[in-house]
Amino acid sequence: MSNSKPEAKRAFSEHPLVQLIGVRFREFLREPEALFWVFVFPLLLAGGLGLAFRNRPADVLKVAAVSPEITASLRQEKLLAVEQMPAASAEDALRTGRVALLVAPGSNGAVIYRYDDTNPEGRTARMLADAAMQRAAGRIDPVTASDQLMREPGSRYIDFLIPGLLGMNLMGSAIWGLGFSIVDARRKKLMKRLVATPMPRAYYLLSFILSRLLLLVVEVGALVGFGRFVFQVPLRGSPIALVGLCVLGSLAFSALGLLISSRAQTIEAASGLMNLAMMPMWIVSGVFFSARRFPDALQPIIKALPLTALIDALRANMLQGASFAHTLPQIGILGAWLVVCFSLALTLFRWR
Repeated sequence: MSNSKPEAKRAFSEHPLVQLIGVRFREFLREPEALFWVFVFPLLLAGGLGLAFRNRPADVLKVAAVSPEITASLRQEKLLAVEQMPAASAEDALRTGRVALLVAPGSNGAVIYRYDDTNPEGRTARMLADAAMQRAAGRIDPVTASDQLMREPGSRYIDFLIPGLLGMNLMGSAIWGLGFSIVDARRKKLMKRLVATPMPRAYYLLSFILSRLLLLVVEVGALVGFGRFVFQVPLRGSPIALVGLCVLGSLAFSALGLLISSRAQTIEAASGLMNLAMMPMWIVSGVFFSARRFPDALQPIIKALPLTALIDALRANMLQGASFAHTLPQIGILGAWLVVCFSLALTLFRWR
C-alpha cells in the first residue's frame, strides 16, 4: 500500500502523453527566439504604442495666412498656430505638408481656404479657421455651448490595442509554434520513427494542444497583467469568460496550424502557407485599427475570420463587460473553424 503512490506517480510521469508534453516544453524553452516573440515582443509593442498614442491634449494645427487681417482673426483660435507668409511661400508650405491649411483673401471680402480634403488635419484646421473668421466678423452663436471632457479607461487607444495584441499573439504562437514543430519533425524523419513505436498517434497531436493550453496561462497573464497594471486597461467582464475565449481561440488557431502543416515537407513551404493564412488577418481583423474602416462589401468576410471573431469577443468582454451570451456569435465562428480545420487536418495529415 505504501508503494502504491510512488508507483502511480512514476507511471504517470512515464506515460507517453506526459513525456511528449515535456518534449514540447523543452523544445520551446530551448528556443530564445520563441520566448522573445511569444512573451517579450507583445509587451514591448503594447508599451511602445501605448506611450505613442497615450491620451494628451489636442495637437495645435499649423496654418498659413496671407494677409495681416486674416492672421489677426485666426490667432483668436488657440488650437491654430498661425504664420503669416507671402502667397508663394504659403503655397509651397501647403504643398510640402508644413501647414495643414492656407487661408487667403478672396474677392468682395470673401475668404478662400486651400487644403487637402483627404487629410484629417486639413479638414479640422478648415473648421477651426472658419469658426475663428466668423467670430472675428461679428457672428454670435445662438446656442451657448460648454465642454465636458471624458478621460475614462476604456475609450483610449491602449484599451483598444491590448485585446487586439492578445488575439494576434494567440494566433501567432499557436500557428507558428505548432506548425514549425510538426514540419521540422517530419523533415528530420523523427515523426517516422515515432510512428514505429507503441505510442498512439493521437497522443503526438494531443501533446501539442495540451502544451499550448499550459503555456496559455503565462502568455495571456503576462499581456493582460501588463495592460492592467501599467496602463489601467479595464477588465469589466467575467474572468472565466475571458479565459474561455482565450482557450477557444488558441484551440481554433492550433487546428489551423495543424491543417497548414499536415502536408508541408519543408520549413520554407510551411512558412509561406502560414504567412498566407495570417497576413490578411493581421491587416483586416482589427488588431491596430477598427475593421469597420474596410468597405461594407468586405465586412461579412472579415467578420467570418477567426482572428476578427476572437478580437471582437475579447474587446466585448474586457471593455464592455459583455456576458458569455453576448459573445455567442463570435464563439460560434471560432468553434466552426476549430471543428472544420481539425477534421480536415486529421484527414490530410501525413506522418512521413
